[in-house]
Amino acid sequence: MTDPVDPVGAAGMARAGVPLIVVDGANVVGSVPDGWWRDRRGAAERLRDRLVPFALSGAGGLAGPVELVLVVEGAARGVASVPGVRVEDAPGSGDDRIVEVAATAGERPCLVVTADRELRRRVEELGARVTGPRAVLS
Repeated sequence: MTDPVDPVGAAGMARAGVPLIVVDGANVVGSVPDGWWRDRRGAAERLRDRLVPFALSGAGGLAGPVELVLVVEGAARGVASVPGVRVEDAPGSGDDRIVEVAATAGERPCLVVTADRELRRRVEELGARVTGPRAVLS
């Protein structure tokens, strides 16, 4: 049965060589001082909705369509996926989950959206490119 939120499926996108964009939800949300700390889940939902157009257009130099994954952690867990944006709950460290998702890219292009220096280093070791939050906030 086809998932209405992810009709092609992540495995299908990987087989087709569709570029992967992984967004560090906590880092991107935290880059805008808009009161996100009062409602972390709501802030993650607003970010998810803001990301939807990037699934078709691409971001950070990657042309669309792309597989777009938003990784959330802590109080933001439980945000539902929507068409164009798959949301992954980090059971522990969000950074660890982001590294795991980026590692699934294989040979296809992968871009991680974060300003976290240590996370940048970890995903670059896997061959991913990195860009800052402005790539999806502008």
